[in-house]
Amino acid sequence: MTTSDTPTPGELLQPGDFDELDAILDDLRTRDEEIPQWEFCEGFMAALICGRRPIPPEEYLPVLLGLDDVAALAPFADAAQRERFLALWTRRWQEVAVALDAEVENLEDEAAYQPEVMDVRGAIATLPAAERAELGDEVPAFAQVWALGFMFAVENWPEEWAPPRDKEAAQWLDEALETIVTMTEDDTGEPEISPFGDDTPPSVSVERLNAFGDAIWAVYDLRELWRSIGPRVETVRKQAEPGRNDLCHCGSGKKYKKCHGAT
Repeated sequence: MTTSDTPTPGELLQPGDFDELDAILDDLRTRDEEIPQWEFCEGFMAALICGRRPIPPEEYLPVLLGLDDVAALAPFADAAQRERFLALWTRRWQEVAVALDAEVENLEDEAAYQPEVMDVRGAIATLPAAERAELGDEVPAFAQVWALGFMFAVENWPEEWAPPRDKEAAQWLDEALETIVTMTEDDTGEPEISPFGDDTPPSVSVERLNAFGDAIWAVYDLRELWRSIGPRVETVRKQAEPGRNDLCHCGSGKKYKKCHGAT
């Protein structure tokens, strides 16, 4: 991506844009219950961006949204809704790509990749007790859905995530993916921190926040790893030619030397 492709501050997605994405996905879910949440999409997108091969929208959107093809209308309500989703998706894609290509020394840097994730448990903790009881206990941990989205992309294109031949690079890949896999698991640590302020109940453990930071660095590592290795090179195997006295492969019934071998 060139400098001219870098989104300007006015083009960066704002909270209202993410709310709009959530609203579109909620609406799609009324027609297809398998449509994921935006946090899942966010992780899926990150994996595509830092993967080994640039995977085109016509290949990944059907996997993410269950489309028959990228031009399909359903489950979108109409063409305008589809185009709006794709426009917001493209802007977010550019933001994430720019962030992952930036040279940052810490995740507090404004240029660093900041996944759009939710602390669902923290949000629920602020609700009245009666409403909390209605929601039950099956609530994802902080950034768990993001990590599940990332690994969903990895699992759908396993050939692009196969370990490279170089042992050091293969270990690098394995450690980075394992760091993200850790985030797909539950947060079993003692809640000590609340992203919603000191007046709200703690909902995230310190270990979880540290693991989340490690996962973001792992995404940077994967981006750098695959960029340094480059796309896979397909091996072209030449078909063995028949012997001169063998029957020709064209089915003529002649010996190879009297048929295609004569040329």
